[in-house]
Amino acid sequence: MPDSSPQLSVVVPLYNEEENVPDMQSQLTAALAGHDFELIFVDDGSSDGTAAKVQKDARVRLLRFPKNSGQSAAMYAGIMAAKGEIIAMLDGDLQNDPADIPSLVKKLDEGFDFVCGYRKKRKDTAFKRVQSRIANAVRSRFIGDGVRDTGCSLKAMRKECRSALLPFNGMHRFIPALIRHSGFRITEVPVNHRPRIHGVSKYTFWSRALRATKDMFGVSWLLSRRVRVEFNEEK
Repeated sequence: MPDSSPQLSVVVPLYNEEENVPDMQSQLTAALAGHDFELIFVDDGSSDGTAAKVQKDARVRLLRFPKNSGQSAAMYAGIMAAKGEIIAMLDGDLQNDPADIPSLVKKLDEGFDFVCGYRKKRKDTAFKRVQSRIANAVRSRFIGDGVRDTGCSLKAMRKECRSALLPFNGMHRFIPALIRHSGFRITEVPVNHRPRIHGVSKYTFWSRALRATKDMFGVSWLLSRRVRVEFNEEK
């Protein structure tokens, strides 16, 4: 990497996505043409050739976990390693569209600290869309994060927002809640969603539902106990 820090860091967690990595990297590079950026790929202990598919250059960094630790751990590691003033993130399965990143970054210029994409036209099965709508409604009402689609990984934030994050399993589902409840200004924008072409989902309905429910109660408790400290130092 050059000595100077980039303006934009893009974090992409990867787990057994060797077929998607070349297209992902190519699309990211094209979408970010004209931007001062770095790409941070986080290989979450993949058992295939995912890491070998990452083409390294001066703007590409690869973080590798010795074993699979989960999407939250990979996302957190990438965010904390980012050098940019703005940090964007998206899934490595190509269902998020890298071409949407510039519009999220531009939205920050309107005075927001965090921008969350929402999938206006989801390319999933009807069952998956219904379960997602129910889960989002319950979570939003219970947690009060004010977003309609926290399951969309396509997000952008100012680097100051990462101070609100805590490393725990399931964190990636509650990034908007943690950031909003820390006093940052958040908003949403519609983004493109694409069908998965290669690989398979790493979650089942029941595993996702059980984990998300347990995490929701934990995050609710955490937010209820959070304190904000403001003070002036007298001289």
